[in-house]
Amino acid sequence: MGDGKSIKSVAVIGAGAAVPALNLRLPGTIAGAAIKAENYFDRIQVFERRETVGGTWIFDPSPGPELPVLPGKLPPEVDPRLDIPNDLPKTTAPCKQERYSQTPVYNSLTTNVPDIAMCFSDARFAYGPFPPHHVPRLYLETYFAQHKLEEHLVLSTTVEDVSKIPSSTGDDAERWELTLRKHDVLRKVDTWWTEAFDAVVIANGHYAVPYIPEVEGLAAYTAKYPGRVVHSKYYRSASLYAKQRVLTIGNSASGWDIMNELTATAHLPVYNSRRHKNWFEGDKPPPGLVWKGVIRRYLADGTIEFDDGTTLAADAVDKIIYCTGYLPSFPFWNETRNGRVLYDYVNRKLVRTYWHTFFSDLATLAIVGIQKALTFRSFEYQAVAVARLFAGRNHLPLPPVREMREWEDRRLKWVKETGKKFHDIEGMPGVVGEDTFGFLGYLYSMAGLGTLKGDGRLPPVLSREVLEAVKNIRKFPRLGGGSVGGKTATRDLVEGEQIAGSSGKEGDEMDWILVARTQH
Repeated sequence: MGDGKSIKSVAVIGAGAAVPALNLRLPGTIAGAAIKAENYFDRIQVFERRETVGGTWIFDPSPGPELPVLPGKLPPEVDPRLDIPNDLPKTTAPCKQERYSQTPVYNSLTTNVPDIAMCFSDARFAYGPFPPHHVPRLYLETYFAQHKLEEHLVLSTTVEDVSKIPSSTGDDAERWELTLRKHDVLRKVDTWWTEAFDAVVIANGHYAVPYIPEVEGLAAYTAKYPGRVVHSKYYRSASLYAKQRVLTIGNSASGWDIMNELTATAHLPVYNSRRHKNWFEGDKPPPGLVWKGVIRRYLADGTIEFDDGTTLAADAVDKIIYCTGYLPSFPFWNETRNGRVLYDYVNRKLVRTYWHTFFSDLATLAIVGIQKALTFRSFEYQAVAVARLFAGRNHLPLPPVREMREWEDRRLKWVKETGKKFHDIEGMPGVVGEDTFGFLGYLYSMAGLGTLKGDGRLPPVLSREVLEAVKNIRKFPRLGGGSVGGKTATRDLVEGEQIAGSSGKEGDEMDWILVARTQH
């Protein structure tokens, strides 16, 4: 990997948060703060496509119109690259293609992780432990100002292309050209231009492009009943479903929220299709809910058939809400010029990734925020390690390319054997360092200290206060009581073993539910 000495300019793609179910993720913000703290780089630019800082915590009260349902379609088809104009810079008519910039925040959304485990180590929320959605947004705006990051921020600007610049000297030095599009609201035009950087940090989040799994007959069903099938990204309030007969699909965090809210307004019962019972639920559904199995197929007459042989007639459902999460989308990645894809949708993983942060074949590219780990401080660990590496001050070097590839191959083999997700930080039996503490510990050791004069952010510690909060502070009650799989839920969380809700072939939607310590 590079020694960092040639990196003097860094671009960060994304300046806000992504919200997997109800959880705060802050990759772009913390990446910018960590890079600035090195006091080493000549130029830092943080590009945010929205009009303000906040990312997915920006509340769009009217997110419509709802986009067509495309069962089984992946982001490269749903969220394709834009055609880049020739001869930049240039001014064009506004882009009409959907760019998935609106958020999935609904009216009643709150966080579901204790604030100390969500916020950055140097600033707490002014509200806790489970604040409503406007608090994280205000927190982000304030954090940007406190760290004087606004001078590096470029708002209302979408990164439409990221391409490697061929070296003119014949060496392996990498530089990157970014093609940028800024929407001018007053003039109602788009302005396009390019900028070059020595390094790029991808921190755009990956909870914008909704995913609906392919089910036999679903495409024909949506054509026969236009508007009946929607994705939870467009859900805002249960009041819109008053007296309607509703079927929800999925029971991870946002799915659980939505189906329970609907019992107060919708025609009862509200049906919920799920792969299996969530581990915090009781042995039977609460009043107003009926649990159903996975949908096997949609019949031509509108009947919905489940895997247990039960059915719902066409006139028994007015609305179907798919709470099936999202898939990462990187439409800006130029596969042709960069020589390869960035993301493998078959195996649901970054290509040639190392430790969910670095790339074995691209020394000046990094990503922050792709993984799911014990606490959301993990993004801070990543950001500090990346900043230190790019500044050439990292305490430990990255291993040789061969070892990084071996790590990737080993983890992919484990994923295929267990059915786990590649970027979920869970313990691999017999493999040292593949659990949450190993993941954070490696980044902590790699980054090391800053300079004697105080340049460089320090990786946070997993203090007893953080661990106790994660173990003992709960938002959702455990309806069934007792332990999970022979272990208490707190042990599962502290060891980083994430127990999924309705995952399987669905999109990546966070399934963390924090519960109180089980008494024995």
